[in-house]
Amino acid sequence: MERKTRARLRAGDPAAFSELFDEHAQAIYRYAARTTGDWAAAEDVVSLTFLEAWRLRGRLEPEGDSVVPWLFGIATNVLRNKTRATRRHRAALSRIPPGDPVPDFADELVGRFEDAQRVEAAHTALAQLSSTDREIITLCVWAGLDYAGTAEALGIPVGTVRSRLSRARTRLRELTKTTMQKTMQGEN
Repeated sequence: MERKTRARLRAGDPAAFSELFDEHAQAIYRYAARTTGDWAAAEDVVSLTFLEAWRLRGRLEPEGDSVVPWLFGIATNVLRNKTRATRRHRAALSRIPPGDPVPDFADELVGRFEDAQRVEAAHTALAQLSSTDREIITLCVWAGLDYAGTAEALGIPVGTVRSRLSRARTRLRELTKTTMQKTMQGEN
């Protein structure tokens, strides 16, 4: 019976390989799982073992008592190759310089949220200013124009820009502070 099975395996009979798999896959799996200590790796070993058995079927001796030692020999070689590949992979990884540590972004996220609240409060407060004061603030502070540039853009004297900017900044601080306080009270 064994000689007939060996002949079928050597000939590449799919039914013979199906029988071989059904009879011995669990034993190969247990061996690989115990050797590696990893169920997923053991599944890989089983797959590779039977793939190699198919590839090496012509090397199966025509005579013998059992195909089990041949199969376990293949599994042992697969395990050796897997161990060697893992060792090489770890060695390669150890040669790679460590990357920069990933910063904790939680503080930045909170900061951005607070910044968004401040910007919203500033927009709310800015909307409460007169249109001329709002334009002076946006041109001087946000656009970065100097007094002369702002005066030219709005068609008003430089002295008017200076005095209105001073008053508008004071008023804007007060309105923003009030808006922020209301926002914080609404959250609590």
